[in-house]
Amino acid sequence: PSYQLQKLQRVQNTAARLLTGVHKYDHISPTLKSLHWLPVRKRVEFKILLMTHKALVGHAPKYIIEMLHKVSSDRLQTRSCSTVSLVEPRFQCYTLGWRAFEVCAPRLWNKLPASLRDIQSTASFKGKLKTHLFTHPPIK
Repeated sequence: PSYQLQKLQRVQNTAARLLTGVHKYDHISPTLKSLHWLPVRKRVEFKILLMTHKALVGHAPKYIIEMLHKVSSDRLQTRSCSTVSLVEPRFQCYTLGWRAFEVCAPRLWNKLPASLRDIQSTASFKGKLKTHLFTHPPIK
């Protein structure tokens, strides 16, 4: 829930202020950028997308890999058939269902640009994803 993310964001902001000596009423966003720290909400997206990438390239635990299903080639209607898209499952419980990994991971993954989804190297994906999240608003 957002109130928990806000609490974590305050902790991160306080840690950044302690490390850099920034005053309480100064803006924290430039400080977080100078430390190369993503805000908490984007950090959560980063971790979900990184785990999704690892699952798609086969470097995640089996139970994670089994949660994700690629869109079959006969269902693809776009010109870029090489780009991996994931099936977004339906869910019943709108209060908790969208937070489940098997629901939010495909939704976040499919909203990434094709240039990011096509990267096979995990190290390269991490760097480019972090840059993308720094320069774009949250995906959710």
